[in-house]
Amino acid sequence: MKKNYKLVNKKNFLEKIQTPIIEEMQILEKKLYKFLHKTQVPLLDKINKYVFRNKGKKIRPMLIFLTAKMLGNVVEKTHHIALFYEIIHTAMLIHDDLVDESRLRRGDFSVHLLWKNKIAVLVGDYLFSKSLFLITENNYYDLLKIFNRVICQISKGELLQIEKSRMLDISEKLYEEIIYYKTASMISVCCEVGAISTNADENSVFKMREFGKYIGMAFQIRDDLFDYECQYNNLLGKPRGIDIKVGKMTLPLIHVFEKSSLNRRKWIINTIKNYNKDEKRVKELIHYVKYSGGIDYATEKMIKFCKKAFSILDKYPENKAKKSLKMTINYIVNRNR
Repeated sequence: MKKNYKLVNKKNFLEKIQTPIIEEMQILEKKLYKFLHKTQVPLLDKINKYVFRNKGKKIRPMLIFLTAKMLGNVVEKTHHIALFYEIIHTAMLIHDDLVDESRLRRGDFSVHLLWKNKIAVLVGDYLFSKSLFLITENNYYDLLKIFNRVICQISKGELLQIEKSRMLDISEKLYEEIIYYKTASMISVCCEVGAISTNADENSVFKMREFGKYIGMAFQIRDDLFDYECQYNNLLGKPRGIDIKVGKMTLPLIHVFEKSSLNRRKWIINTIKNYNKDEKRVKELIHYVKYSGGIDYATEKMIKFCKKAFSILDKYPENKAKKSLKMTINYIVNRNR
Protein backbone atom coordinates (compact mmCIF):
# COMPACT_ATOMS: atom_id res chain seq x y z
CA MET A 1 0.00 0.00 0.00
CA LYS A 2 1.46 3.34 -1.01
CA LYS A 3 1.88 6.29 1.34
CA ASN A 4 0.27 8.90 -0.85
CA TYR A 5 -2.76 9.49 1.35
CA LYS A 6 -4.21 12.98 1.41
CA LEU A 7 -3.45 15.26 4.35
CA VAL A 8 -6.59 16.77 5.86
CA ASN A 9 -7.41 20.10 7.43
CA LYS A 10 -7.41 19.25 11.13
CA LYS A 11 -9.94 21.86 12.24
CA ASN A 12 -12.57 21.19 9.58
CA PHE A 13 -12.28 17.42 9.87
CA LEU A 14 -12.62 17.45 13.65
CA GLU A 15 -15.63 19.73 13.43
CA LYS A 16 -17.35 17.20 11.18
CA ILE A 17 -16.47 14.34 13.51
CA GLN A 18 -17.86 16.22 16.51
CA THR A 19 -21.20 17.06 14.87
CA PRO A 20 -23.19 14.42 16.86
CA ILE A 21 -21.56 15.51 20.14
CA ILE A 22 -21.11 19.26 19.64
CA GLU A 23 -23.27 20.04 22.67
CA GLU A 24 -21.34 17.58 24.85
CA MET A 25 -18.00 19.09 23.78
CA GLN A 26 -19.24 22.59 24.59
CA ILE A 27 -20.37 21.43 28.02
CA LEU A 28 -16.93 19.91 28.55
CA GLU A 29 -15.26 23.26 27.87
CA LYS A 30 -17.50 24.97 30.42
CA LYS A 31 -16.88 22.27 33.02
CA LEU A 32 -13.12 22.53 32.48
CA TYR A 33 -13.19 26.27 33.08
CA LYS A 34 -15.36 25.95 36.18
CA PHE A 35 -13.45 23.01 37.62
CA LEU A 36 -9.96 24.47 37.26
CA HIS A 37 -10.35 28.17 37.96
CA LYS A 38 -10.64 30.13 41.20
CA THR A 39 -8.34 27.80 43.14
CA GLN A 40 -7.42 30.60 45.58
CA VAL A 41 -3.84 30.28 44.34
CA PRO A 42 -3.25 33.04 41.75
CA LEU A 43 -0.21 31.33 40.22
CA LEU A 44 -2.14 28.07 39.75
CA ASP A 45 -5.08 29.95 38.22
CA LYS A 46 -2.69 31.65 35.80
CA ILE A 47 -1.07 28.38 34.74
CA ASN A 48 -4.42 26.57 34.41
CA LYS A 49 -5.69 29.36 32.21
CA TYR A 50 -2.55 29.15 30.07
CA VAL A 51 -2.65 25.36 29.73
CA PHE A 52 -6.34 25.03 28.92
CA ARG A 53 -6.72 28.10 26.72
CA ASN A 54 -5.53 26.03 23.76
CA LYS A 55 -8.45 23.70 23.06
CA GLY A 56 -6.33 21.11 21.25
CA LYS A 57 -7.82 18.07 19.52
CA LYS A 58 -9.48 16.56 22.62
CA ILE A 59 -9.48 13.16 20.95
CA ARG A 60 -9.96 11.30 24.24
CA PRO A 61 -13.18 12.96 25.50
CA MET A 62 -14.44 12.94 21.92
CA LEU A 63 -14.05 9.15 21.81
CA ILE A 64 -15.76 8.78 25.19
CA PHE A 65 -18.81 10.73 24.01
CA LEU A 66 -19.00 9.07 20.59
CA THR A 67 -18.67 5.55 22.04
CA ALA A 68 -21.40 6.28 24.57
CA LYS A 69 -23.71 7.71 21.89
CA MET A 70 -23.15 4.82 19.52
CA LEU A 71 -24.08 2.30 22.23
CA GLY A 72 -26.71 4.31 24.09
CA ASN A 73 -26.97 7.79 25.57
CA VAL A 74 -24.58 10.30 27.09
CA VAL A 75 -25.38 10.59 30.79
CA GLU A 76 -23.94 12.57 33.69
CA LYS A 77 -21.37 9.84 34.35
CA THR A 78 -20.16 10.13 30.75
CA HIS A 79 -19.61 13.87 31.22
CA HIS A 80 -17.67 13.30 34.43
CA ILE A 81 -15.50 10.62 32.81
CA ALA A 82 -14.71 12.84 29.82
CA LEU A 83 -13.69 15.68 32.14
CA PHE A 84 -11.63 13.28 34.25
CA TYR A 85 -9.62 11.92 31.31
CA GLU A 86 -9.05 15.32 29.71
CA ILE A 87 -7.56 16.63 32.96
CA ILE A 88 -5.48 13.47 33.45
CA HIS A 89 -4.18 13.70 29.88
CA THR A 90 -3.18 17.33 30.37
CA ALA A 91 -1.35 16.51 33.61
CA MET A 92 0.56 13.78 31.81
CA LEU A 93 1.54 16.13 28.98
CA ILE A 94 2.97 18.63 31.49
CA HIS A 95 5.08 15.89 33.09
CA ASP A 96 6.05 14.40 29.69
CA ASP A 97 7.33 17.75 28.45
CA LEU A 98 9.46 18.04 31.57
CA VAL A 99 10.88 14.51 31.23
CA ASP A 100 11.53 14.98 27.50
CA GLU A 101 12.87 18.52 28.00
CA SER A 102 10.42 19.71 25.34
CA ARG A 103 10.30 23.45 24.86
CA LEU A 104 7.00 23.51 22.98
CA ARG A 105 3.54 22.02 23.32
CA ARG A 106 1.03 22.58 20.50
CA GLY A 107 3.11 25.49 19.27
CA ASP A 108 3.26 27.20 22.69
CA PHE A 109 6.00 27.21 25.30
CA SER A 110 5.78 24.27 27.71
CA VAL A 111 4.90 24.85 31.37
CA HIS A 112 8.33 23.89 32.72
CA LEU A 113 10.01 26.31 30.32
CA LEU A 114 7.89 29.26 31.50
CA TRP A 115 7.57 28.41 35.21
CA LYS A 116 10.52 26.05 35.86
CA ASN A 117 10.61 22.35 36.67
CA LYS A 118 9.38 22.34 40.26
CA ILE A 119 6.23 24.26 39.41
CA ALA A 120 5.53 22.03 36.39
CA VAL A 121 5.74 18.93 38.60
CA LEU A 122 3.44 20.47 41.21
CA VAL A 123 0.86 21.64 38.66
CA GLY A 124 0.82 18.17 37.09
CA ASP A 125 0.37 16.63 40.54
CA TYR A 126 -2.44 19.07 41.32
CA LEU A 127 -4.28 18.14 38.11
CA PHE A 128 -3.90 14.42 38.88
CA SER A 129 -5.35 14.94 42.37
CA LYS A 130 -8.12 17.19 41.12
CA SER A 131 -9.21 14.65 38.53
CA LEU A 132 -9.25 11.82 41.10
CA PHE A 133 -11.51 13.99 43.23
CA LEU A 134 -14.09 13.69 40.43
CA ILE A 135 -14.01 9.90 40.72
CA THR A 136 -14.23 9.65 44.50
CA GLU A 137 -16.74 12.47 44.93
CA ASN A 138 -19.17 10.73 42.58
CA ASN A 139 -18.46 7.19 43.88
CA TYR A 140 -17.24 5.88 40.51
CA TYR A 141 -15.14 3.25 42.21
CA ASP A 142 -15.68 0.86 39.30
CA LEU A 143 -13.42 3.17 37.28
CA LEU A 144 -10.53 3.34 39.76
CA LYS A 145 -9.23 -0.11 38.82
CA ILE A 146 -9.31 0.83 35.12
CA PHE A 147 -7.57 4.13 35.81
CA ASN A 148 -4.84 2.45 37.87
CA ARG A 149 -4.29 -0.08 35.11
CA VAL A 150 -3.76 2.51 32.40
CA ILE A 151 -1.44 4.72 34.51
CA CYS A 152 0.73 1.70 35.29
CA GLN A 153 0.83 0.79 31.60
CA ILE A 154 1.81 4.30 30.51
CA SER A 155 4.58 4.52 33.11
CA LYS A 156 5.84 1.07 32.15
CA GLY A 157 5.90 2.04 28.47
CA GLU A 158 7.86 5.23 29.12
CA LEU A 159 10.47 3.44 31.24
CA LEU A 160 10.74 0.59 28.75
CA GLN A 161 11.33 3.04 25.91
CA ILE A 162 13.98 4.94 27.88
CA GLU A 163 15.79 1.70 28.70
CA LYS A 164 15.75 0.44 25.11
CA SER A 165 16.64 3.84 23.66
CA ARG A 166 19.88 3.80 25.64
CA MET A 167 20.82 0.42 24.20
CA LEU A 168 19.28 1.02 20.76
CA ASP A 169 17.91 -2.51 21.08
CA ILE A 170 14.27 -2.82 20.06
CA SER A 171 12.37 -5.30 17.91
CA GLU A 172 9.12 -4.66 16.11
CA LYS A 173 7.29 -6.77 18.69
CA LEU A 174 8.73 -4.73 21.55
CA TYR A 175 7.97 -1.49 19.69
CA GLU A 176 4.29 -2.47 19.49
CA GLU A 177 4.30 -3.28 23.20
CA ILE A 178 5.77 0.13 24.01
CA ILE A 179 3.34 2.13 21.87
CA TYR A 180 0.42 0.17 23.30
CA TYR A 181 1.50 1.04 26.84
CA LYS A 182 2.43 4.66 26.04
CA THR A 183 -0.39 5.74 23.73
CA ALA A 184 -2.94 3.10 22.77
CA SER A 185 -3.76 2.08 26.35
CA MET A 186 -5.18 5.52 27.17
CA ILE A 187 -7.19 5.73 23.94
CA SER A 188 -8.38 2.17 24.51
CA VAL A 189 -9.57 2.91 28.02
CA CYS A 190 -11.47 6.02 26.86
CA CYS A 191 -13.55 3.88 24.50
CA GLU A 192 -13.94 1.29 27.27
CA VAL A 193 -15.22 3.73 29.90
CA GLY A 194 -17.47 5.43 27.35
CA ALA A 195 -19.19 2.08 26.94
CA ILE A 196 -19.26 1.47 30.70
CA SER A 197 -20.95 4.82 31.31
CA THR A 198 -23.98 3.61 29.30
CA ASN A 199 -24.16 0.28 31.19
CA ALA A 200 -23.24 -1.59 28.00
CA ASP A 201 -22.89 -5.39 28.15
CA GLU A 202 -19.48 -6.96 28.80
CA ASN A 203 -18.97 -7.94 25.16
CA SER A 204 -19.51 -4.35 23.96
CA VAL A 205 -17.17 -3.02 26.65
CA PHE A 206 -14.50 -5.48 25.48
CA LYS A 207 -15.08 -4.64 21.80
CA MET A 208 -14.79 -0.91 22.45
CA ARG A 209 -11.58 -1.47 24.40
CA GLU A 210 -10.18 -3.37 21.40
CA PHE A 211 -11.43 -0.68 19.02
CA GLY A 212 -9.60 1.97 21.04
CA LYS A 213 -6.46 -0.16 21.12
CA TYR A 214 -6.34 -0.45 17.33
CA ILE A 215 -6.88 3.23 16.63
CA GLY A 216 -4.39 4.11 19.38
CA MET A 217 -1.73 1.95 17.75
CA ALA A 218 -2.46 3.57 14.39
CA PHE A 219 -2.36 7.03 16.01
CA GLN A 220 1.16 6.50 17.38
CA ILE A 221 2.51 5.03 14.16
CA ARG A 222 1.18 8.11 12.35
CA ASP A 223 3.04 10.29 14.85
CA ASP A 224 6.22 8.32 14.26
CA LEU A 225 5.89 8.76 10.50
CA PHE A 226 5.99 12.55 10.86
CA ASP A 227 9.65 12.35 11.83
CA TYR A 228 10.53 10.98 8.41
CA GLU A 229 8.06 13.00 6.33
CA CYS A 230 8.73 16.49 7.63
CA GLN A 231 11.66 17.22 5.36
CA TYR A 232 9.39 16.47 2.41
CA ASN A 233 6.30 18.34 3.64
CA ASN A 234 6.29 21.77 5.29
CA LEU A 235 2.78 21.28 6.72
CA LEU A 236 3.90 18.90 9.42
CA GLY A 237 5.46 21.45 11.74
CA LYS A 238 7.75 18.94 13.45
CA PRO A 239 11.55 19.34 13.66
CA ARG A 240 13.36 16.94 11.33
CA GLY A 241 14.77 13.79 12.93
CA ILE A 242 13.63 14.60 16.48
CA ASP A 243 13.04 10.91 17.29
CA ILE A 244 16.49 10.03 16.00
CA LYS A 245 17.96 12.84 18.10
CA VAL A 246 16.68 11.29 21.33
CA GLY A 247 17.64 7.79 20.23
CA LYS A 248 14.06 6.67 19.72
CA MET A 249 13.77 3.63 17.44
CA THR A 250 10.36 3.85 15.74
CA LEU A 251 8.75 1.49 13.26
CA PRO A 252 10.13 2.90 9.96
CA LEU A 253 13.70 2.65 11.28
CA ILE A 254 13.16 -0.66 13.10
CA HIS A 255 11.91 -2.34 9.93
CA VAL A 256 14.85 -1.11 7.86
CA PHE A 257 17.34 -1.88 10.65
CA GLU A 258 16.16 -5.49 10.98
CA LYS A 259 16.66 -6.22 7.28
CA SER A 260 19.96 -4.33 6.91
CA SER A 261 23.42 -5.85 6.73
CA LEU A 262 25.68 -5.89 9.79
CA ASN A 263 27.81 -3.02 8.43
CA ARG A 264 24.72 -0.95 7.66
CA ARG A 265 23.38 -1.58 11.18
CA LYS A 266 26.63 -0.32 12.64
CA TRP A 267 26.35 2.81 10.48
CA ILE A 268 22.77 3.40 11.67
CA ILE A 269 23.71 3.03 15.34
CA ASN A 270 26.71 5.30 14.93
CA THR A 271 24.57 7.91 13.18
CA ILE A 272 22.01 7.94 16.00
CA LYS A 273 24.68 8.20 18.70
CA ASN A 274 26.38 11.12 16.93
CA TYR A 275 23.31 13.07 15.85
CA ASN A 276 24.51 16.43 17.15
CA LYS A 277 27.94 16.00 15.59
CA ASP A 278 26.86 15.15 12.06
CA GLU A 279 23.38 16.24 10.99
CA LYS A 280 24.26 15.50 7.37
CA ARG A 281 24.38 11.80 8.19
CA VAL A 282 20.98 12.04 9.87
CA LYS A 283 19.57 13.37 6.60
CA GLU A 284 21.22 10.44 4.87
CA LEU A 285 19.63 8.06 7.41
CA ILE A 286 16.17 9.54 6.85
CA HIS A 287 16.71 9.19 3.12
CA TYR A 288 17.86 5.59 3.59
CA VAL A 289 14.80 4.70 5.69
CA LYS A 290 12.49 6.27 3.14
CA TYR A 291 13.95 4.54 0.10
CA SER A 292 14.47 1.19 1.84
CA GLY A 293 10.73 0.85 2.42
CA GLY A 294 10.55 1.86 6.09
CA ILE A 295 7.87 4.50 5.62
CA ASP A 296 5.78 2.32 3.32
CA TYR A 297 6.00 -0.60 5.75
CA ALA A 298 4.94 1.52 8.74
CA THR A 299 2.07 2.99 6.73
CA GLU A 300 0.83 -0.48 5.80
CA LYS A 301 0.99 -1.50 9.46
CA MET A 302 -1.01 1.59 10.43
CA ILE A 303 -3.65 0.78 7.81
CA LYS A 304 -3.95 -2.79 9.12
CA PHE A 305 -4.76 -1.51 12.62
CA CYS A 306 -7.35 0.83 11.13
CA LYS A 307 -8.99 -2.01 9.22
CA LYS A 308 -9.27 -4.00 12.45
CA ALA A 309 -10.98 -0.99 14.06
CA PHE A 310 -13.40 -0.70 11.12
CA SER A 311 -14.26 -4.39 11.40
CA ILE A 312 -15.37 -3.91 15.02
CA LEU A 313 -17.63 -0.98 14.15
CA ASP A 314 -19.22 -2.95 11.30
CA LYS A 315 -20.93 -5.17 13.87
CA TYR A 316 -22.98 -2.27 15.29
CA PRO A 317 -26.11 -0.60 13.87
CA GLU A 318 -25.66 2.55 11.82
CA ASN A 319 -26.09 5.89 13.57
CA LYS A 320 -24.45 9.32 13.53
CA ALA A 321 -21.99 8.49 16.32
CA LYS A 322 -20.81 5.35 14.51
CA LYS A 323 -20.30 7.40 11.36
CA SER A 324 -18.17 9.87 13.33
CA LEU A 325 -16.10 7.04 14.82
CA LYS A 326 -15.38 5.84 11.29
CA MET A 327 -14.39 9.39 10.36
CA THR A 328 -12.08 9.40 13.40
CA ILE A 329 -10.21 6.41 11.99
CA ASN A 330 -9.76 8.25 8.68
CA TYR A 331 -8.63 11.35 10.54
CA ILE A 332 -5.94 9.39 12.38
CA VAL A 333 -4.48 8.16 9.10
CA ASN A 334 -4.80 11.44 7.21
CA ARG A 335 -4.01 14.09 9.82
CA ASN A 336 -1.10 16.38 9.06
CA ARG A 337 0.14 16.72 12.66
